[in-house]
Amino acid sequence: MGWKATVLTLFPEMFPGPLGISLLGKGLQKKLWQLEVRDIRDHGIGKHGKVDDTPSGGGPGMVMRADVAIAAIDAVKKGRRPLVYPSPRGAPLTQERVAKLAKGPGVVLLCGRFEGLDQRAIDLRSIEEISLGDFVLAGGEIAAMALIEAAVRLIPGVLGAADSPTDESFSNGLLEYPQYTRPQTVEDRPVPEVLNGGNHKKIAEWRRQEAEAATRARRPDLWTLYEKRKG
Repeated sequence: MGWKATVLTLFPEMFPGPLGISLLGKGLQKKLWQLEVRDIRDHGIGKHGKVDDTPSGGGPGMVMRADVAIAAIDAVKKGRRPLVYPSPRGAPLTQERVAKLAKGPGVVLLCGRFEGLDQRAIDLRSIEEISLGDFVLAGGEIAAMALIEAAVRLIPGVLGAADSPTDESFSNGLLEYPQYTRPQTVEDRPVPEVLNGGNHKKIAEWRRQEAEAATRARRPDLWTLYEKRKG
């Protein structure tokens, strides 16, 4: 069947969005991966299709109902695909987790809105909460797109260049080295000489040093882990 992403959302019109253009879109057309989008409102309660209610204990905003979310989840043929809820309360999304998702059959993503999702839906359906970072979005759709893109680009054939996904930030525990191209000089700043010499050993060493320097300066958390692995 191939890798498949199923997205449960209150705004299905947001998809495929950026997932339908460039190399990812071509991969979708070639059926290298599949995208299924389902409207949570199809499982709303009553004649008005209610999907949310006021938070228990009081407070601002509205909370997505557990019964509605569970009905939407249970209507999906999930198979062995993990069920993920993008949430700032979740564990940080890492390249390692993305790679595991890409090697599997796909993912089912439940996109929240309002003040969040009733915890009982998360507990009763063993939903994995994943966070893109320490910030809050209006809903889970953008986060779902980011997770799908990160995984799909690792699927063989989607990017075309087989080496691309293995030679970039996080693939070896480091941030990626800086990239250059033509013209040779921009506002008196040339391409580093080592990249023009044709000595692949020296180029590889320069790139490693640059990646280490960037990681040490910008991501001390990653640098600490990298040093531990090296040791």
